[in-house]
Amino acid sequence: MSQPKRILIVDDSGVNREVLKRTLVSLGYDPEEACDGFEALVKVKMEIDLVLLDAVMPGMDGFQVLRRIREDSEIGHLPVIMVTSLESQEDRVRAIEAGADDFINRPVDEAELLARMTSMVAMKEAQDAIVEERTQLDKLVKKRTSDLRKALTETAEAQRRAYGAQRDTLHRLALAAEARDEHTVAHVCRISVYCGMLARAARLPPHEVELIEHASPLHDVGRVSVPPEILSKPGRLTAEEREVMKQHTLMGARILAGSSSDLLKAAETIALTHHEKWDGTGYPGGLSGDKIPLYGRLCAIADVFDALTNERPYKKAFPSEVAAASMREDRAKHFAPELLDVFLAHLDQIERVREVCRSCRPEATQIGYRCERVLQGTVLNADPA
Repeated sequence: MSQPKRILIVDDSGVNREVLKRTLVSLGYDPEEACDGFEALVKVKMEIDLVLLDAVMPGMDGFQVLRRIREDSEIGHLPVIMVTSLESQEDRVRAIEAGADDFINRPVDEAELLARMTSMVAMKEAQDAIVEERTQLDKLVKKRTSDLRKALTETAEAQRRAYGAQRDTLHRLALAAEARDEHTVAHVCRISVYCGMLARAARLPPHEVELIEHASPLHDVGRVSVPPEILSKPGRLTAEEREVMKQHTLMGARILAGSSSDLLKAAETIALTHHEKWDGTGYPGGLSGDKIPLYGRLCAIADVFDALTNERPYKKAFPSEVAAASMREDRAKHFAPELLDVFLAHLDQIERVREVCRSCRPEATQIGYRCERVLQGTVLNADPA
C-alpha cells in the first residue's frame, strides 16, 4: 500500500491551517503545517508532494516564498496552489509570475480542492518519475563510462606491453644476427642512434623517428643466412662471395615480411633497401633517387658511416673526418644528397655518439639498441642548429 501524499499547509492563521488540515485528512492526505514563510522554506525540503500556500502573510508573503521555491533547483518543480481571498486580476498575475501552478479561493470547497490537488499530485508523480528515470540513467551512463574508461585503459596498457614486447623481441633478433660477428657487436646500437639523429634532424614526425630508431637495427638481420667464413673473411670477397653477401637484403626482407606491424614493415623496408644507391648502382633492386624509400636512404648513410669508422676484418677504422670526406665524394652517387648534408652537418654530435659507444660495457647493448648513457640523454637530447 502506497504512503499518503504529504501536503504542506502554509498559513499564518492557525484557524485556517486547522480547517485545511481536517479537510486533507478526510481526503486521505498527510498534512504538514508551517506558520510563516520562513518555516515553510525549511519544511518544504521534507519530501513534500504539494504546497497549499497562503498569499498574505507577515514577514514573508506567499509570493516571496513561491519565488524562493522556484529558485531552488532541488524543489523548484514542486506543485504550489495559492489559497487566498484575493480576487483581483493583479494578484493572480503576480502569482503566475511568481510560479503558482493553480489557485483556490476561500472559503475552500472540498470537492474543488480535491480536484485541483489530484491534478497537481499526479503531475508531481510524473515529474518525480522523470527525475528518477534521469537519475538512474545518469548512474547507468556514469557506470558504463567508468567501465569503458577502465576497459580502454586496460586495452591501452595491453597494447603498450605488446608493443614493448615486440620491440624487445626485435632488439634481441637484431643482436642475435650481429652476435655472429664480434666486430659488429655494438653496430646495431650505433645504427639506431645515427638513424634517429638523422631522422630528427631531417624533421621527420616523432612517431617516424621512433619507428626508424627501433627498426633500423634489423637492417642486417638477413646476415643469419650468410656463412660465417664470408662474414669474417679478413680479405676482399670474391665475386661469388659478394653475390652471397648481397642475398642478406632479400633474406632480411623475407624474414620480416607479411606483418601488420608498422615497426616490422619499416624494418622490412630498411632491410631490403639500405644497400640501394642514389645513382641506381646499388642492390638488390637497382633503385635510384626518390624511388629508394626514405628509411632505406637514411639507414644507408648511417650504415656506411659506421662501417668506415669502425674496424672490420678486412680494414682498419677511419677517423670521422676521413669517413666524412669519403662520403662527400659519393654525394648524389651513393647517398641522397640532402640527407647526407644534414648528417654531416651534425658530425660533432655523431662523434660524441662514437665516444659514448667506445666507453660502453659490452653487456650494455643487451638492454636494447642504445646504451644506457645514450638513453639518459648524454647525446640524443643535444640538438644543434
